[in-house]
Amino acid sequence: MDSQTTIAAISTPLSPAGIGMVRLSGPHALDIAQRLVRPADPKRSPASLPGYSGLYGRVYDQDGEFDEAVVFVYRAPKSYTGEDVAEVCCHGGAYLLRRTLSRCFQLGASPAGPGEFTKRAFLNGKLSLTQAEAVAGLIAAQGSQSAAAALAARDGALQQRIERIAQNLVHLSASLAAWIDYPDEEQDAVFGERLAAQMRQEQQELHGLLEGYKRGRLFRDGIVTAIVGKPNVGKSTLMNLLSGRQKSIVTAIPGTTRDVVESRVMLGDILLELADTAGIRETDDPVEAAGVDLARSTARTAQLVLVVLDSTDRLQDEDRKILEELSGKPAIAVINKTDAGQNIAPQEVFPYVRETVAMSAQSGDGVQQLEEAVLRVMELDQLTPGQDLLISERQLLCAQAAHDQLAEALEALENGMTFDAINVCLDCALDELLVLTGQRASEAVVDEVFSKFCVGK
Repeated sequence: MDSQTTIAAISTPLSPAGIGMVRLSGPHALDIAQRLVRPADPKRSPASLPGYSGLYGRVYDQDGEFDEAVVFVYRAPKSYTGEDVAEVCCHGGAYLLRRTLSRCFQLGASPAGPGEFTKRAFLNGKLSLTQAEAVAGLIAAQGSQSAAAALAARDGALQQRIERIAQNLVHLSASLAAWIDYPDEEQDAVFGERLAAQMRQEQQELHGLLEGYKRGRLFRDGIVTAIVGKPNVGKSTLMNLLSGRQKSIVTAIPGTTRDVVESRVMLGDILLELADTAGIRETDDPVEAAGVDLARSTARTAQLVLVVLDSTDRLQDEDRKILEELSGKPAIAVINKTDAGQNIAPQEVFPYVRETVAMSAQSGDGVQQLEEAVLRVMELDQLTPGQDLLISERQLLCAQAAHDQLAEALEALENGMTFDAINVCLDCALDELLVLTGQRASEAVVDEVFSKFCVGK
């Protein structure tokens, strides 16, 4: 990063809006803002303002005034980037924003790269690498749970947890080093047992983070969900209910759905990558048979299956066969059409699926119960808002590598290897954690993290 360069970028979407923002950061940010905006009060100027203040004026270039704006000033080091920052908030039309940005470049600013504002915050010590990644997590959040996890990471919850584990590994490594220098053969076994217990404790901490990532990722990325069942049990009606629009054709004719109809929907706070499939039955129609095969394949690869049953009818052998095919998969039996009668008891389904929901996809009754069932089946009810979770693939790989190094250290201890060899594993685990937080991250790692950010953040 060239600390002498002032960068500029549009920080709001390029679409018609009431307000749009062009952000400047660097040593000349306030001077550029002063030459960009003519204040309504001639006694004031952006360059003379104290931090955390603003003024109203007109945006102008060589052709004259072309918009009105409010300029907010943040002075180093008490700004997001740790540098002087000016945020020019004008009207949110694409033409006006582009013209304002172009004027910034004419006045000496350079185009900001992806995530460069946040990268400068990291390099200037305003954020750790985990906190910086949490900024991207906040932007990408699609529900309250993923937003809460990202905000907790932004506030440093994950950083603090990793630092506690790292500090404990430092103490273990120091104890080993001292033991190597001043061994006491009579106490060797006792020391080894205590060392193993402490390593297992830190390994368990990392295991908890790894497991939390798997569940938290479902909130962030969504749950791949298949809707399956016999023809005419209400699968497409359920799809349309959850989608909030007509995604699947609904008729009384069996076999209407031949292909997989997909939709990205929110079920309460849960993002579902939903797939409505063909009714599963024996058929001589080659087109429908292909749809049935595709339905079975979709169910096999899904993370969650909603098995729709017609509550106006008894549980049939076809239903049982479908349920049996899902043995061992996360699944919920949706006993549908309860507004027209209920002839299927949950107890009949329990040998195949432990979670059932009685509902009417036609009226919408039971949607809340379906959401609660999904949370239980996917073990998402065990997550608490604001929990310290790993929120990126990079963090996962670092935590997994540290966990594996501790496993190697324990194996070495059990196999009677020297404490020197064990200490090497501990040091490797510690290195991985310091890469995770950014304290020992290479320039290539840092560049990779911020390359995934949008320009303007």
